[in-house]
Parts: sequence; structure tokens; C-alpha cells
Amino acid sequence: MRKKDDEKEKSIKEAVIKLILKEGFHGTSISKIAKEAGVSPATVYIYYENKEVMLRDIYLEYSEEILEYLLNKVSNINNGQMLIEILIKEYYTYIRENEEIFHFVDQFSNCPALANQCASRNSINKLNYLLDNLKEKRIFRDFQNDNLAAIIFSPVKSIAINNCIEERKQVELIDEITRIIQKALLF
Repeated sequence: MRKKDDEKEKSIKEAVIKLILKEGFHGTSISKIAKEAGVSPATVYIYYENKEVMLRDIYLEYSEEILEYLLNKVSNINNGQMLIEILIKEYYTYIRENEEIFHFVDQFSNCPALANQCASRNSINKLNYLLDNLKEKRIFRDFQNDNLAAIIFSPVKSIAINNCIEERKQVELIDEITRIIQKALLF
């Protein structure tokens, strides 16, 4: 068996994301991925059993990366107002700076085949623990965690991906939504 190479694996992941966003799932083949990555199709199979496994693994890796990034930003913050502000601004920044990765993850986040993977994701468990802890301390209102996450993250995504709004206006909207969410969730 051939040895894995981190650079080749990175090139394959980048090719997958680029092609899926450009050509969709059915328009993306292993041979197109290999060509885009500058490797042979056989090399792709060293890293991934098949296209479905490849997409699942890359989706799970990057969705974990996004949540880990956010959780690391708020790991030592006990002030609810500041925590919400940081989560919102950092999520907005991540989306803007990592558009392709974000759109790839977002595209697969509602995929039924991946739905059963959610409970086993480490970062989801960490986020739930954080939210439960904030509710116990009576910093956050006692809403279900899925609703808390939706209230915090959905408006940010909506603003960040709207290409019809110039960046300056997006920043104003992010500031406003931060204040709205703080009022809604904090005691």
C-alpha cells in the first residue's frame, strides 16, 4: 500500500470542495477530482474508499473545524454578552474568510445521510455542554440548545452570504443582530 502524503490529501480536499461547489455532486467524479488535485485517480483511492465516503469525511472534518474554531474563541469567557458578541463576529469572519469551505459544509449540512453523524460529533457535544452550562448559571435563558444555536448562528449566516449587501452594511447588520440576540437570550 502506498504512503499517504499530507499535501496530496490537502490538494484532494481543495479539489473536492471546488468541484462540488462548481459542478454539484453528480457532476463531480473521482477522475475530475484527481485531475483538479494534480494526482492520479488511484491516489485519490488511497485516501478515500469512494466518493460518498470522501464527501462525508470532508464534510465532518470541516464542520468540526468550524465549531472548534468558534468554541476556542469563547473557551474562557463567562460574560454572556461578550460570549454572544464573539460567537457572532467570529462566525461572520469565518464565513467571509473561508467562503468555499463554508458553502461546502452548508450544502451538506441538511443531507439526510449525514444526519445520523451529528450526535457523535465532538464539537456538537462541546457546544451543547457550553450552552447547558450557560443555562445552569442563568446566563442564557432556558431554551432548547438547537433553538439557541439557530438564534445565534442562522441570522449571521443569512447576513454573511448575502452578496447583495455591501460589507460595510453587513457589519452594521451584524452589530444590530448581536444586540437583538443578546436581549433575547440573556437574563
